[in-house]
Amino acid sequence: MAVHIRLRRMGKTKRPFYRIVAADSRRARDGRFLEILGTYDPIPTPAVVMVKEEKLAKWLDEGATPSETVSSLLTQIGFLEKYEKAKKGLDVSELTLKTTITERHKKTRKLKKATIASEEAETEAVPAQPAAEAAEAGGEDKEAPAEEAPAETAAEAPPDEQKE
Repeated sequence: MAVHIRLRRMGKTKRPFYRIVAADSRRARDGRFLEILGTYDPIPTPAVVMVKEEKLAKWLDEGATPSETVSSLLTQIGFLEKYEKAKKGLDVSELTLKTTITERHKKTRKLKKATIASEEAETEAVPAQPAAEAAEAGGEDKEAPAEEAPAETAAEAPPDEQKE
């Protein structure tokens, strides 16, 4: 039986509240679960996360895999760092878990488009730099493509425009 640590939605409509649970991977999101390991309340600012460290560590030791969202929450409160240090045998008595997390900025369509455009600009700029460096080193390489460009445009132009 593959056990996953994931969120189980509770609460009212448009007022979500989540339980962090250990559940069989074949079960539905809000179906039967094995044990409650904590809670996550995203409504207040900052969001509140409470976990039962001993139970969570027990399930992780037994091979349960946290979902992507739960893993992110555990990282933000500092549990995964504490768990890894405890596994290595280091002193973790000084480490305390945070109970609140800051909300990430939501990506809007405009922000997504701007991010994609900047990534494309960076990828286009990277190949241009080696060509410029080669032109500075060789000197003659820079002029050769410039001479070929007018010939290409003349070949592509319709015959009427070539006469003029």
